[in-house]
Amino acid sequence: MNNNSHLSDRKFIISGFFILVALIYISRLFYIQIIDEQYTLQARNNALKSRTEYALRGYIFDRNGKLLVQNVLSYDLLVTPKLVKGCDTMALCKVLEITKEDFLRRMKKAVQAPNSPRKESIFEKQLSPKVYAALQEKLYRFKGFDVQSRTVRRYPRPVAAHLLGYVGEVSKDKAAKDPYYKEGDYIGISGIERSYEEELRGKKGTQIVMVDVHNKTKGRYMNGLYDTAAIAGKPLFSSIDIDLQEYGEKLMTGKKGAIVAIEPATGEILCLISSPTYDPNLLVGGKERSRNFTRLYYDSLNLPLFNRALMAMYPPGSTFKLIDALIAVQDNLISRSTSFPCNRGYPPMGGHPKCHPHGGVDLPGAIATSCNSYFSYVFCAITNQKAYPIFENGYNHWREAVRSFGPNTKLGTDLPYDKPGNVPSVEYYNKVFGRNHWRSNTVVSLGIGQAELTLVPLQMANVVAAIANRGFYYTPHCIKGVGMEKALDKKYKEKHLTYVQSQAAYDVVHDGMQKCFDAGTGSASRIPGVVACGKTGTAENPHGDSHAVFSCFAPRYDSKIAIVCLVENAGFGGTWSAPIVSLMVEKYLTGKVTRPDLEKRIIAADLINRKNLLGSGHH
Repeated sequence: MNNNSHLSDRKFIISGFFILVALIYISRLFYIQIIDEQYTLQARNNALKSRTEYALRGYIFDRNGKLLVQNVLSYDLLVTPKLVKGCDTMALCKVLEITKEDFLRRMKKAVQAPNSPRKESIFEKQLSPKVYAALQEKLYRFKGFDVQSRTVRRYPRPVAAHLLGYVGEVSKDKAAKDPYYKEGDYIGISGIERSYEEELRGKKGTQIVMVDVHNKTKGRYMNGLYDTAAIAGKPLFSSIDIDLQEYGEKLMTGKKGAIVAIEPATGEILCLISSPTYDPNLLVGGKERSRNFTRLYYDSLNLPLFNRALMAMYPPGSTFKLIDALIAVQDNLISRSTSFPCNRGYPPMGGHPKCHPHGGVDLPGAIATSCNSYFSYVFCAITNQKAYPIFENGYNHWREAVRSFGPNTKLGTDLPYDKPGNVPSVEYYNKVFGRNHWRSNTVVSLGIGQAELTLVPLQMANVVAAIANRGFYYTPHCIKGVGMEKALDKKYKEKHLTYVQSQAAYDVVHDGMQKCFDAGTGSASRIPGVVACGKTGTAENPHGDSHAVFSCFAPRYDSKIAIVCLVENAGFGGTWSAPIVSLMVEKYLTGKVTRPDLEKRIIAADLINRKNLLGSGHH
């Protein structure tokens, strides 16, 4: 009896289990077939297509709200190789202006990994409006082909190419490593477009569309019920003054070099110019972009794609003397009234470095007249001071004090590819000369900004900003806000103190820089109505004529702009760089230029081809 009861219980348990399983399957089938349309969608995949909806890339504005970068609609031609049957290939080649060989090569690529015969991929990107219109009329004849919309960049004003950067097709390596991208996607390659790629790119969406037997899109499936919307990239609010940028590029026409301007109180970059430059719209589009890039890339005379403002390492020349003066006063080695002999060079009587005879000038006078002899003595005083009995320690002290102003460091700017420049190390000179076989006189040219000492123009401008601020700087940056909340990375609000904190040192150096404009080497470029501080420089160039450098901040009190201009192979800083800086400062501070003749002469001068140099004093 008990056994029968036990067996009966087991029978009910087993029956119940099978009934439960059956109910689960029935419920699941009911959900799949009646409630959840996604499985119906998959079953009808031959009539439906999943399309990527590309996000609008974020807009970029200048400091005054003027639009720098916008988006315009573009179209890509897509192909699904498996469906290319009975396609009028000759007609398609004619519309696209390609050969049959081009067609076959692209079809071969479309079936190779990561593409596949059943997968849609890009056949021709960024169609011109003319080609797109022709395709739309004949698309029914091109089975397996379809058109997809996306946006591309446009630049309302054709300037600031090196600063803004450009967008290009993502590399295979990047697409393989980053799941966000697939081959054919676009990514920021340089400039702001590269640095702020994640903020600008937004988030892709997905559209499910219905297609007919000719592969022509008939509309969205279920009115977009299963679509996911793309999220636009964040707008960027830059610190750039586009009017100043445009004016600087105009002044640099026909010249090689760079201009960088910074607002000292914030570290915001006001303009960043590399010359020769190019219209950023040239690197937008399909075939046109490829042709333009090739032409720019192989222009070995002008190197228009090379960003001289961030990547060209130049000797700073006499503009560097300002740092030496500050260090020496900070260390109580010299004062305002200190003078040194100058008789055509260091040592006197025509030594090297050579110098024009200035007589026994004081420190402000030495800055104003840019006396090489004076600052050779200053460099030796710093490196040989009693506080450091071992010369190598004295040299390291000088080097670290210099580096506190930014040279020989990557400043941490929000622009890519910046180079650190070079302040030679003890180890380097030990290799060159042998340990204990070199002294201050051996490397005295460092004191006047020559020898192996190099800075990029961005660092030169940062040094001037630190001097204007009397002992500190903020990391230079060109974006002051991201998104509508205008968030800014905290690192751009952090003060960086220089080695020199003596306010007396800055007083005397500022006096000398003002004197440079009032009665010194920059006097021909005085700015009407503006009390400014400046310093000329002539950077010796082993490959040709010297480079002309001029650094300036203005006004002297409560400075609004710190700026450096370097013109390659242009001789003395007062001849070309100083007038360019003078015009730009006047334009920025007053909104106008009162010296049209000077402006006209500078714009007309072609230093690359040595044309229109009359009245320049250039030989």
